Amino acid sequence: MELNYDFFYQWTTKNLKLNLDGYKETQLQRRIATSMKNAGAESLEEYAVVIEKNPEAKQKFLDYITINVTDFFRNKDIFEEFEDQLVNELLPKFPSLKIWSAACSTGAEAYSIAMILAKHNVKLQNKILATDIDETILQKGRDGIYNEYELKNLEYNLRDKYFQETKGKYHVNNTIKRTVEFKRHDLISDAYPKNYHVIVCRNVMIYFKNDVKNEIYRKISEALVPGGLYFAGATETIYNPAQYNLKKLTPFIYQKDA
Repeated sequence: MELNYDFFYQWTTKNLKLNLDGYKETQLQRRIATSMKNAGAESLEEYAVVIEKNPEAKQKFLDYITINVTDFFRNKDIFEEFEDQLVNELLPKFPSLKIWSAACSTGAEAYSIAMILAKHNVKLQNKILATDIDETILQKGRDGIYNEYELKNLEYNLRDKYFQETKGKYHVNNTIKRTVEFKRHDLISDAYPKNYHVIVCRNVMIYFKNDVKNEIYRKISEALVPGGLYFAGATETIYNPAQYNLKKLTPFIYQKDA
């Protein structure tokens, strides 16, 4: 049976505020079909009803489609490069920073950045902005409660300093929590905030079509101040950064030209 993806794309845009048009079709449709079958639905029309009536099915769909996988200091060696660039490139030029963690998932990335800032006594103009398209996942970030696996890259001194362990769950303490603000934002559909010194957007570009990816890179560049940094994912390389007014500092960190 042929699935009616056009209907489902329109339905998700209207009912879930989720724009799927910019995602790579083959990969996305395979994931939708798998998610539909796992929910016991035989058509996308039927699956839409299941999602609408069952909050658990809705969350499983969002988790599966939007790839809510993250942990603290993911790709730790790259985070160390980011810390080095932050300290040596940005801090000598800017006395205080605005930082945006886009497609932040559960917030582990934003809190990782907050720990780096605390280590170097970095002043912030505003709270770190952490955004994602999934409100339920954003709420997990606001709650700041994680399992031990999500902390696997975290040094024990940071775990002891910034987390309280209760019944196998690790709660981010208020010192770090109060430096991050979580908001919903769709990288494809929504306007971008401006004048950021750092934008971190990792491990999401690989799911987008090339034209959408190009537009997002352009918008990220426009959202940065001259000299600001864009921190990309470990599987994401911009092959011609100059077209977005960016230059490569390390394999996954770019700087907006002055």
